[in-house]
Amino acid sequence: MSDLYAVIGNPVAHSKSPAIHAAFAQSSSQDIDYKRLFCELGAFNATVQGFRAAGGKGLNVTLPFKHEAFELATRRSARAEQAGAVNTLSFDGDDIAGDNTDGAGLTRDITANLGRALRGKSILLLGAGGASYGVVGPLLGEAPAVLVIANRTLSKAEALVQRFAALAGACRLTASGYAALGGQHFDVVINATSAGLAGDMPQLPERAFAPQALAYEMVYGKTTPFMQFAQAHGATVADGLGMLVEQAAESFFVWRGVRPQTAPVLAALRGETSAARTAD
Repeated sequence: MSDLYAVIGNPVAHSKSPAIHAAFAQSSSQDIDYKRLFCELGAFNATVQGFRAAGGKGLNVTLPFKHEAFELATRRSARAEQAGAVNTLSFDGDDIAGDNTDGAGLTRDITANLGRALRGKSILLLGAGGASYGVVGPLLGEAPAVLVIANRTLSKAEALVQRFAALAGACRLTASGYAALGGQHFDVVINATSAGLAGDMPQLPERAFAPQALAYEMVYGKTTPFMQFAQAHGATVADGLGMLVEQAAESFFVWRGVRPQTAPVLAALRGETSAARTAD
């Protein structure tokens, strides 16, 4: 019988994870069965335990359950502890291992797929919510010269800086409000806010982008106002589809001990996205 995995969330019907992991399994000769698992709010623990009882080996965890997954885990990786959230659960007897692969997915997409070095660069991270908590540690692990976390509510950005200050090393890690960004220029600007889902964007100064800057939008599948703004001001633009595929590959490696090839999967998804936009 195939080993059983799933992505759990609410909603979850839109998830591309089953197709991604099926492609990984086929290319790496791994015998897995990967499903979508809808979970009612307030029923996370019961749903996970039911999945385990049915023989489930692991779960990808999406919104809004990453913090509940953190609490459920009986042991957690260092990056899960840093993020305060878990997106990957592994089951072995009574043991529930929790990990967070979001930051690894982001940094691998930027450095490997997009060919942008982060070492010694200046990075602006927009937003101080859960998405930012998942990526600050791995970003600092790339040894940038500067990492500024900007948020509408400054105190939230300051709390995030304080949480990761011990990992900063030689990096200048600071918090900022959007209005205080004027006069600063960044090699990489990452939008970790959810504003793009609502057709909005953070109040970013026009000159925030250094020459040949990369503007990275974590939202994928649509051209957001942030992407339009960045492109209009000379930045190279990328969406979060590569991060989605790379964090899935990291989860696959955690479960199976095999690192799948991501380029063919990402190319196929890009083709589907382009076709969908043409149809629209």
